[in-house]
Amino acid sequence: MPEQRTTAPSVAAPAGPPILLVEDDRGQSLLVERVFRKAGVANPVRVFHEGNGALAYLGGQESYADRTHFPLPVLILLDLHVPGRSGLELLTWLRQQPNLDRIPVVMLSGSSESEDIDRAFELGANSYLVKPVAFDALLDTVTGLGLPWMILGGDGKGRDG
Repeated sequence: MPEQRTTAPSVAAPAGPPILLVEDDRGQSLLVERVFRKAGVANPVRVFHEGNGALAYLGGQESYADRTHFPLPVLILLDLHVPGRSGLELLTWLRQQPNLDRIPVVMLSGSSESEDIDRAFELGANSYLVKPVAFDALLDTVTGLGLPWMILGGDGKGRDG
């Protein structure tokens, strides 16, 4: 099975469905997880460092067939350039799946090229962030997607202090 990691929620509230992070840079994935913890996001973060494992998870293939243990994510953070299936290939596939096409997808990329950004939006990305991603930019993007406030822990504000 491809390497993947799940970060347990840092609050006592019910965790809810996972956030799926597909990011090959381990430092960047740790940063994103830290942002969510600091923001009080209660959902577990399920991390894949390559696209094929994420595809297997989303498609309920192989060991991910049991949706009780491997529920569909409430949000997908997708790096543009990952080994295996690229972020754009995953996004294209996602938007063709009737049971997955409404899951919000935030593209993460080191590229600020307008062609990459335009292509991501043409394929159905909900947002596009250029790495390195700042704490406030990521949090504002996730908040702006209009996801149910239940994914936030604590007081529901999503920010410390």
